[in-house]
Amino acid sequence: MQNRSILRRTALACGIALLAAGSAFADASYPNKPITMVIGYPPGGSTDLVGRMVGTELANRLGQPVVIENLGGAGGAIAAQKVAKSAPDGYTIMVGANNELAIARLINKSLKYTIKDFTAIGMVASQPLVLVASQKAGVKNTDEFIAAVAKAPGQTSYGSSGVGTSLHLAGELVKEQGKLQMTHIPYRGVAPLTTDLVGNNIEYGMFVLSSGLPQIQSGKVIALGTTEAKRSAITPNIPALAENPAFKNVDISVWFALMAPPNLPKPIQDKLKKALNDTLASAEFRKKLAATGSVVSDAKLDTDKYIASEIAKYTKIVEFAKIEE
Repeated sequence: MQNRSILRRTALACGIALLAAGSAFADASYPNKPITMVIGYPPGGSTDLVGRMVGTELANRLGQPVVIENLGGAGGAIAAQKVAKSAPDGYTIMVGANNELAIARLINKSLKYTIKDFTAIGMVASQPLVLVASQKAGVKNTDEFIAAVAKAPGQTSYGSSGVGTSLHLAGELVKEQGKLQMTHIPYRGVAPLTTDLVGNNIEYGMFVLSSGLPQIQSGKVIALGTTEAKRSAITPNIPALAENPAFKNVDISVWFALMAPPNLPKPIQDKLKKALNDTLASAEFRKKLAATGSVVSDAKLDTDKYIASEIAKYTKIVEFAKIEE
């Protein structure tokens, strides 16, 4: 009996050792097959554009194809939930935005994931939003905007790409800071919002800068200000809203981060982080990203702390505006 017990313990120890060795080998050989990058939006949007650019660079640096899977729905939450539940082997990753990673859970408590259900690889980039006025509004700057809204409290509207999006939260932040009474009109995406602004069916709208630029440059809408603390290097002629004392604390943007499932082994994390950091350091990549209106993130930025601070910011806005789905 004693010999059998010894044999069982020996076999168990050997099994554990083999599993550990197998895991270490798997980590060392990563990646040895294509990687799937999930993006929670249809092709053509800002997250998809940034994600595809990152995917191309990661493929070059990791030596394996990065296959893009567009899984739209619920403002990116469907894709995020899939990644949160995926195997932590490095073969399912995502480029996500603040909508699904930091805001969605504040709006919809029934979501089955939180930010703790991801391994943060690193921040990729950020991009300001821009508040615009239709020609119908008849305003050219923030002072005229404040005066016009104050003159008809509750009778003017602004549009966003949907309830609980970063565009919606930016609009509510502008309202809160400027003590303005406006009605939010949620649209099913940027395209119908653009149609109504250009058609003078709504007075104001919030865009991601890259989405709004074509209409601004063509003169179809008037740019009142961008939403980060300082002017965007891409549009130095457009003032930051914060330049007006009424909006001095407006500082909100769209950001993108590379995320993986929880409990990702450190050797795999390290390989993905190195590939991302090398990408962010590439002058060519930075130039391409700048052309989209985005600014590359600092590789030294602590992603977990940054997202936590963003969630705290969004929580205040959501509570002020009483936003819920």
